[in-house]
Amino acid sequence: MSLGPLMVDIAGTELSGADRELLAHPLIGSVVLFARNYADPAQLQALCAQIRAVRNPSLLIAVDHEGGRVQRFRSGFSALPPLRRIGKVYDSDAQQGLTMARALGWLMAAELLACGLDFSFAPCVHGMRDAGMAATAKHFPGHGAVVADSHLALPVDRRELVDMEEDLLPYRRLIDNGLPAIMVAHVLFPAIDTVPASFSQRWIGQVLRQELRFGGLVFADDLSMAGAAAVGDLPARAERALAAGCDVLLVCNDRVAVERLLDEFKPTYDAAAQLRLIRMRGRKQLDFETLVASEQWRSAREWLERSAAKPELKFESGES
Repeated sequence: MSLGPLMVDIAGTELSGADRELLAHPLIGSVVLFARNYADPAQLQALCAQIRAVRNPSLLIAVDHEGGRVQRFRSGFSALPPLRRIGKVYDSDAQQGLTMARALGWLMAAELLACGLDFSFAPCVHGMRDAGMAATAKHFPGHGAVVADSHLALPVDRRELVDMEEDLLPYRRLIDNGLPAIMVAHVLFPAIDTVPASFSQRWIGQVLRQELRFGGLVFADDLSMAGAAAVGDLPARAERALAAGCDVLLVCNDRVAVERLLDEFKPTYDAAAQLRLIRMRGRKQLDFETLVASEQWRSAREWLERSAAKPELKFESGES
């Protein structure tokens, strides 16, 4: 059985019979976990084993585990700082900031891999590769110039493409360095296309695939979000996103909508998308107990403690 294009969620800390039936559907290819799915590392390992046992090849497992307020797993995991904290360290000492980012990226990825997950949708991609985790850069082509939250409304960015080079530059550099995946935003750029980027062949097929020469996996942000509603109901959103060039479609926190989509959505098999998805599988190196006893884990935790300290400001001679 192949892995389908849909990424869905589950209800609790272990699989129910309804969950197993859902995850066995051929249109499902991956699962995203939330805080409600977590109690402690041992429970998480058992849950991931249950998910993997449903299918062969096994479903991929993901999470939003970034740091600060967006960290789904708390007790038993390292409490990661908000990434702006690393930015402040970088402003004071660029080399220290880069080293800290890499160490904490490794720490995040290593703990998740040790519990059986494959990847995290984390905006900081430093250090994840060292741990054996494929990184996903987000949200393409840029989410920082809009005020609206795409969970609640459709953000609109009225810039021309020529004015977005600062947003695209990080993607250019990451793609040149072998970036495995990108998540596309539910943001409308009316000067460039009439639909949000997540449904835009212009953005995905032309800018991302042709101009930027990206060959990795493309995720559409959660199709249940209000920012995706501009193109129709859920089946219409799924069809438009796939036609635009997305490989994996997230549908979260709406089981009724997922079940309807499984009945109505009839995508064609895409061998290239299958290969890109399989390449996202995590490379677990240590079990959780061995990991937290390792010297590398302790070293990364030292950087975690440094991230909590207030950065020292450096002044040029004569300044005060």
